[in-house]
Amino acid sequence: MKREDEFERILRRAQMADKNAMVKIVEMYRPLLVSHAKIRGKFEEDLYQELVYTTLKCIFKFPLEKAKRESTVAALYSV
Repeated sequence: MKREDEFERILRRAQMADKNAMVKIVEMYRPLLVSHAKIRGKFEEDLYQELVYTTLKCIFKFPLEKAKRESTVAALYSV
């Protein structure tokens, strides 16, 4: 299975409130979240938690079907 297909499958499950899928997405993005949760080089747990919370909100707001349609149209025009 392609990487994009696997991520889409996990994202769909997360959007249906599958806790394991939500955790998996947060784990995928953990290095990025940790790097942005630093102030003056010091890791800030509260900031990290806010970033995780924002990530979870974005999971539910992400328009997966619209993104798929747009990427399909873009692929057709790139041929």
